[in-house]
Amino acid sequence: CGETSRFWRDAWADEELRDWRASLGALAQCVENALQARQQSRDAEDTIGHADALLRGVRQHQFFLTGLESAWHALYSFDAYQNAQEELSVAVLDWREALEERSPNEGECFERVELLAWRSLGEGVLLVDIYEHGNGPLSEVPPAPLGRCGAAWLRLRAWWQRQRQRAMAGPPRLHGLR
Repeated sequence: CGETSRFWRDAWADEELRDWRASLGALAQCVENALQARQQSRDAEDTIGHADALLRGVRQHQFFLTGLESAWHALYSFDAYQNAQEELSVAVLDWREALEERSPNEGECFERVELLAWRSLGEGVLLVDIYEHGNGPLSEVPPAPLGRCGAAWLRLRAWWQRQRQRAMAGPPRLHGLR
């Protein structure tokens, strides 16, 4: 009976880990799209649309977090991660409002979103690592299959590494919006 129970617990944990990676990968894609739109577009309306999509992505990820089993919530940094998600959500709202109003503070709002987005994604990757290595058999979970979720996860890791390299190189150059 004990082995069967452990098997089901491990299977459930593996599924949640895959779901976490998929949710984090989807959020990373929203962040990347919004930041690229801001840096490459001169059309404020297009950028507002990407800011809206980012806000939806953050909220979907927040909703996902609320449904996780207690093992995630027991991690010492999980509450901090949820707070970082909330802070990112507020920053995106502020940025969107600044875009809409064509505020001179839009650049500062964008920089805050960018900083919080990188921090949030980095903390998400860290939580996955903590969860995998802190829960016994999960440390032996093979990498995610290279399907849609696995590819998104690999993109997120590569993206995170690029951003760390950029951060070490100095602040990004911002382009003005009309």
